[in-house]
Amino acid sequence: MDIRKQFPVLDQYTYLNTAGSGLLTKAAQQWRNSHDIWFLEQGSNFRLHQAAFLQDVRVQLAKFFHTGAENTFLIPNFSFGFTTLLQGLPKKTSFLLIEDDYPSLTFPVLNGGFAYEYVTFDEHIEEKIIDKIKTSQPAVFAFSIVQYISGLKINLEFIKRLKQEFPQLILIADGTQFCGTQDFNFDTSGLDMLVGSNYKWMLGGYGNGYILIKEEIKDQLFNNTATVSLPDVPFLKERSLLSLSFEPGHLDTLNFGTLLQSLYFFEQHGFEKIEQQIKKISTTAKKELGNRGLLSDVRMMQQDNSTIFNIPAQEKLIQKLHDANILFSPRGGGIRFSFHFYNSQADLEKLLEIIDSK
Repeated sequence: MDIRKQFPVLDQYTYLNTAGSGLLTKAAQQWRNSHDIWFLEQGSNFRLHQAAFLQDVRVQLAKFFHTGAENTFLIPNFSFGFTTLLQGLPKKTSFLLIEDDYPSLTFPVLNGGFAYEYVTFDEHIEEKIIDKIKTSQPAVFAFSIVQYISGLKINLEFIKRLKQEFPQLILIADGTQFCGTQDFNFDTSGLDMLVGSNYKWMLGGYGNGYILIKEEIKDQLFNNTATVSLPDVPFLKERSLLSLSFEPGHLDTLNFGTLLQSLYFFEQHGFEKIEQQIKKISTTAKKELGNRGLLSDVRMMQQDNSTIFNIPAQEKLIQKLHDANILFSPRGGGIRFSFHFYNSQADLEKLLEIIDSK
């Protein structure tokens, strides 16, 4: 089966913009149609089993991240989840952040009045992080695993070492630009919490995300905000404080069902094979763009690579890319390209041909 046939947009464009938005599979679109027909024909009856359905989503998502469903919470997007998480931390909590990280991560910390310090992402990022932790002793290090502008990536083994050396430090990661690009074991990662939206590399469509929380950190959240007893009405009495905090109100079965279809897609086609294709195309892209002097020295030095590349912007080049139906994103004053498993060597060669043209 040609996996690219699941994505009709590839017939029209050279799609190098998954970092902006992932694609929707034909299978997910067909399921969404069926879902809306159920609603059309059944009204409230179609929600009778929504609790069990959403639990299936949690279970499948937890399986994907090698963790437990009891530690998996469904949220509409990263921004909601992270802002809610901050409400569950004491106001005296101090943060270490990465300069120019995703605004939905940095802004809520600043706007919330938390104490914070920055580190800049360069070739000495790991040493800088350790030095800041030793000198400033922040309570939380919050960061994106992959930086959305540059594609620079925090080394996953470094995260584990960081937790071993500073076990009291709370590690919170944004996985939006990372999860869905390689197999990731949350339970052994060293992270305390992983938060993300699914509309990019997870191909889950819009309006759904996740927050994974280690069991040992749960009792540190919302200690100062829970001033009344939990609801005891029948439809809420089984819910925990964290569930009520991160999953208030209804959850959209259309949006989370789309994510479920994507998780089934990964499972059906073998995520190991998908990961291998991502690594292959991204490694080749890094080599070719690097040989042309288009990537930063820091990006070239990284061994643990991401799927995102940012090259200098030129108006003439941008116009050529538009004319050739190549989709990308302008970010940070440059041109950002991103490669997923549905990208082929031909896609890369087309991009390089345009870059090389005078």
